[in-house]
Amino acid sequence: MPLEAVESPRLYRQIADQLRHLIDRREYPAGGRLPPERELAEKLGVSRPSVREALIALEVEGRVRIRMGSGVYVVDRPAGHPALAALAEEAPEGPFEVLKARELIESAVCAEAGSTAGPEDIASLDDILARMRQPGLTGDELVALDRSFHVAIASILSNAVLARFVGMLFDQRINPYFRQLASYFENADSWREAVEEHRDIRDAIAAGRGDAAQAAMRRHLQRSQERFSQSFGEGPPPTKAGRGERGREGVVTRLIRKT
Repeated sequence: MPLEAVESPRLYRQIADQLRHLIDRREYPAGGRLPPERELAEKLGVSRPSVREALIALEVEGRVRIRMGSGVYVVDRPAGHPALAALAEEAPEGPFEVLKARELIESAVCAEAGSTAGPEDIASLDDILARMRQPGLTGDELVALDRSFHVAIASILSNAVLARFVGMLFDQRINPYFRQLASYFENADSWREAVEEHRDIRDAIAAGRGDAAQAAMRRHLQRSQERFSQSFGEGPPPTKAGRGERGREGVVTRLIRKT
């Protein structure tokens, strides 16, 4: 049998796999609440964003339900659902991994754009920003305009490959995991902040300051990561939690030690 390339599973998928195993074993029964995000991160020795990506993945698969301000609860669902099983195998890049890649690449693009942008390029950015400020836009319309802004900056360099690559990176947010995460943390205020950050990027490019444009883009995408890194706001444990709940947490610890 020919050898096949070995791939390291994405971290958030490893976390999701462990939690799914516990759910399948009824260590966390339907209706029960998972340990808080912070507690899971400490026990696993990983960042809270990685845990958040895992919880979002499980919610998309129909294994848990996130209740903002309360916690993450196990959902009773039919076993062996083919669509959900296929989704679990796809394992797209996690939202925070994508945002970090964009931060590194697009900030470098802005450094170059600041020294090459012409009046027509600035006018294109102004037109997109004006449309983003229009009232009553849907989330999908704002996302489309957001994409146009970032691709327009890459297009300033007159490199079709680079512009297409920036667009492909942006399109990763269309995957179901990113969309589910955004549904909790994107709102009118977050979009208003993003538009103002876009304005800072535009102003630095228009001024011909590549260093300032690079810093503004890096700051914008770091702030995007921070906006998605807010806690789900877990409330106090359910009143019925007692020895059984502590026993289940012990199982989590034992499984983690085996990995």
